[in-house]
Amino acid sequence: MPESGRLTGMTKTPSVRYLNGRFYSAADPRATAMVTGGATITWLGDGADAPAADVTVDLGGALVTPAFVDAHLHATDTGLAFDGLDLSPVRSPGELLERVAEFAATRPADAVVHGHGWDESTWADQTPPSAELLDRAAGGRRVYLSQASVHSALASSALLPVARGVHGHDESGWVREAAHHAVREIALGSLTPAQRESAQRTALSRAAALGIAAVHECGGPGTSSEEDFTSVLALSGRGLPRVFGYWGELGGIERARDLGAHGAAGDLYADGALGSRTASVRSPYLDGDHGCGEAFVTAQQAADHLLDCVRAGFQGGFHAIGDAAIATVLDGFALAAKTVGVDRLREGHHRIEHVELIDKTMIARMVEFGVIASVQPVFDALWGGTDRMYAQRLGVDRALASNPIGAMHATGVALAFGSDSPVTALDPWAMVVAAAAPRNPRFRMSVRSAFAASSAGGWRAAGVEGAGTLKPGAAATFAVWETPGGVSGGLPVLLPDVDDVLPERPVCVRTVLDGGTIFQR
Repeated sequence: MPESGRLTGMTKTPSVRYLNGRFYSAADPRATAMVTGGATITWLGDGADAPAADVTVDLGGALVTPAFVDAHLHATDTGLAFDGLDLSPVRSPGELLERVAEFAATRPADAVVHGHGWDESTWADQTPPSAELLDRAAGGRRVYLSQASVHSALASSALLPVARGVHGHDESGWVREAAHHAVREIALGSLTPAQRESAQRTALSRAAALGIAAVHECGGPGTSSEEDFTSVLALSGRGLPRVFGYWGELGGIERARDLGAHGAAGDLYADGALGSRTASVRSPYLDGDHGCGEAFVTAQQAADHLLDCVRAGFQGGFHAIGDAAIATVLDGFALAAKTVGVDRLREGHHRIEHVELIDKTMIARMVEFGVIASVQPVFDALWGGTDRMYAQRLGVDRALASNPIGAMHATGVALAFGSDSPVTALDPWAMVVAAAAPRNPRFRMSVRSAFAASSAGGWRAAGVEGAGTLKPGAAATFAVWETPGGVSGGLPVLLPDVDDVLPERPVCVRTVLDGGTIFQR
């Protein structure tokens, strides 16, 4: 993708003319060229008519689309997972211990061994190793291994004392919710500021290399520290994707503002997670003695938080996965609406993260209150269907009713797609595929609609209207793709053909944010 131009002595952002491309644009579907000036698209059309610019880029037939937005991310954990101990391929307790031992041997004796991604629902023997076995494998080093959901973890003996007497503690070393938060604070607190920033830069750089120009960082007590949160916000747009920060703390609007947050939402936990059997559900879990999970917010508390947000002119929201938790949060919306009115509540564009077990009645209430659903389609790809984790936890019928993303879209719920990385991988095209071809075909949505939720939907969820499109006057924020699998309807071919052959995935060659290149292959 050669470039030419005159830049000597220039201090302003140069204008750029992109030629010989294909552009996913409703404004001009036949366009072969685009010109940007500063942070804005100034022209789009036929390459023969393209005006001059300071720099010319020959796209060589590549496809240009609006850039992706990942609407739910944890940058530090994502960077640690890239650079550290990935346990997602592990399929037995013994294999987990082997990987811990191999990785720990490369770390100083006083280090905390960070690992992520083990999922016991994929093991024949679903009993994780004990704290004592972790001690032995790690040569006495402290060990923190977050489960795939990041709502529980395996901890070594040296980390357990801080969790004793805290709800969710288990002397086996498998700690959940509040006890997990206590252990997690020690584990993440062991990072130096330089190590933390390095992990965050790794995560954001990887995001840019995948065509992601903005992310929603979800922090809050139990998820991350204030120092962690402000550290990643300080990297926003500095040659990296833009970071919209969400601080999830009940009654914490002033703290969120002081920290530079974009909203008092994200990981404000109304419940836990299905993977850790702590999502608040109406019917008991079928595997293990965990009842109906954990509920952390009442309807009145939810209402009070939303009313605080409305009065402050601040976006609010909650993490809610189970049907009981979602119903409670929506009851909170109803209570808030009685005080300020539905229209004023809707103006806040408040959001709920995950919304995995939601029925038609609750979907209708989401529409009524204008609630944005920040969802993760790859959850269904990994754990949905008839024989995976959701079926183990909930039974087949409830598993097949989970993550009805297509039904929410069809009913008019505004959607924003995210990865919840490191819970699922940073892979935006995988989100599109998972939504377009879910395990329950009743919940399908078109590739175009799924792409919109992965791009424009993320901007809209952050209150940035009109972004995520290619047209004159719009932000010059886009990604450039090689498309070895071909193009159909203006987007890459992503779904299997009639012979069930999967096409090759698109490859990002350039990501541009507000006219500035943040990734180039």
